[in-house]
Amino acid sequence: MHANHRPGLEQQKQIQRRAEETDSYAFFNLLTSLQLLDGVEALLPAHRERVFPPTETLSMFLAQVLADDGSCQQAVDDAAIKRIIGGLPRCAASTSAYCQARARLPAEVVSTLVRQVGGMIGAGTPNWWHTWNRPVRLVDGATMTMADTEENQAVYPQPSSQSGVGRPCLGGLEN
Repeated sequence: MHANHRPGLEQQKQIQRRAEETDSYAFFNLLTSLQLLDGVEALLPAHRERVFPPTETLSMFLAQVLADDGSCQQAVDDAAIKRIIGGLPRCAASTSAYCQARARLPAEVVSTLVRQVGGMIGAGTPNWWHTWNRPVRLVDGATMTMADTEENQAVYPQPSSQSGVGRPCLGGLEN
């Protein structure tokens, strides 16, 4: 193996370990860090204090997406356990409040955060990541499915090759 590939391999292992160890409270701490707090708060809608305020809901959602289980129930169970351990009041084990809170999050919050964090990561990349003095760009081909409603079809139409079949694709990416 070429010597330059070893740092990348080690970095991949570190990222994998971090993803496995990350929970909603780790994301909450990141979202409320000095680097992101002002930007995150500016993106969030006006809200009253609830069991799942927007920053906590967003943190839970990020952890849910990375989790092996990926279910709303697992996200709520994890949050309930962390609340008890942290000495906070218990919350119901039902997913209803969390799902309603998640539905109130504007889609722009996630897309703007992705751009902000991506810019921060890009600004901190070491020179050896650059090829011919140019930064390397990566594209994630992940997709996200949503309910097959007329409203979603109007905003996120399916590719013509899939017209009338399956769910709409966010951002026009194919499933």
